Amino acid sequence: MTFEEIAWEFVEVFDELDISEINEMLAKNVPLETLQFFTQYASEFASPGEAKPELHKRLPNLLLIGYILRVLEERLLEETH
Repeated sequence: MTFEEIAWEFVEVFDELDISEINEMLAKNVPLETLQFFTQYASEFASPGEAKPELHKRLPNLLLIGYILRVLEERLLEETH
């Protein structure tokens, strides 16, 4: 699978999840320290005075999605070896 195919599969699956399922998926795949890091990093990277409020609110989620996609990609690579 290419990274693009992984991303589209992720979007399709993610779109079908409700909030409790998303929270469960996050708890199983993302360490709490990583979630805290993304929140802190986003706050420092896009401080409210320097970035549009929409970006400031969404940046932690965008970082998290990228992280999850990378985890999925690594797991698929492990399966093929």
